[in-house]
Amino acid sequence: MGKQQGVGGSGRHGGPGAVAAGDGTDPQLAVAQDPTTSQMDLIELASDPSAAVRRTVAGRPDAPAQALRTLTRDFDRDVREAVARNPSTSVGNLLRLVKDADRWVRWAVAGNPSCDESIRRVMAEARDKELRGLLAESRELEPELAAGLVGDVSPEVRERLATHTHDPDVITALMADRTARVRKGLARNPRTTPAQRSALAQDPVVDVRVALVLAVELSEADLRGLVDDRSVQVRTAVATSELVPPHIREALVGDPDEMVAGAARDFRPGAAGTPVVRAPRLGHRASPND
Repeated sequence: MGKQQGVGGSGRHGGPGAVAAGDGTDPQLAVAQDPTTSQMDLIELASDPSAAVRRTVAGRPDAPAQALRTLTRDFDRDVREAVARNPSTSVGNLLRLVKDADRWVRWAVAGNPSCDESIRRVMAEARDKELRGLLAESRELEPELAAGLVGDVSPEVRERLATHTHDPDVITALMADRTARVRKGLARNPRTTPAQRSALAQDPVVDVRVALVLAVELSEADLRGLVDDRSVQVRTAVATSELVPPHIREALVGDPDEMVAGAARDFRPGAAGTPVVRAPRLGHRASPND
């Protein structure tokens, strides 16, 4: 590909990607966006002076491996982040990017569908707490790595593991965690057993009991106990939870606390969004083109 000529001259390409200079557009960017641009031209565009052009190439699912390999070392973090999100990026390049100096690049790797066990093992050993937290939320998390995160130094990582894990052994281990926010994460996890929910319904920390009532269905016996809970916050949660049967809520209409009683009387199904477990965060931030 030769240099772009001036107005009236030929473009970088003589084909459909060619754009005449002087029309207010970047001809190289137009070529980078053109689905008919050849693989060889995309490789050359990976070294273009314009970060916008390189970012466009980095995000193309059909970008050749040679171009993406070059772009993993780009000085512009937005370019490297685009490579980290590209589902066509190789495992080898993702292993490079998961150790990137920029946090947004590292976090983007966690959401890449090509992220495999070798990458997750690197994430498990990372000093980056958020990266380990993203790992804790992964549905593909191997039992060995999940077991390692049970003892993670960060309560936030353990909480995110508690909220999202499907592993019954991990749930059992985290039930003994002394940090309330971790047990609160378990309270929001729909994969706990009835016995574990009963234990959480008697947790000494109010926030844990509130989270439980709002997030999962409980047995009649557990709900009856929570109707008489000493905490106004817990009883209010029972009165307003979409998951509580009407006859349980009716028992709170005569609650001695008027806020609780009013919440029970005024409850309307669907009036407020039902709390749900959030999907894993993938470290997305707005790009310059968003």
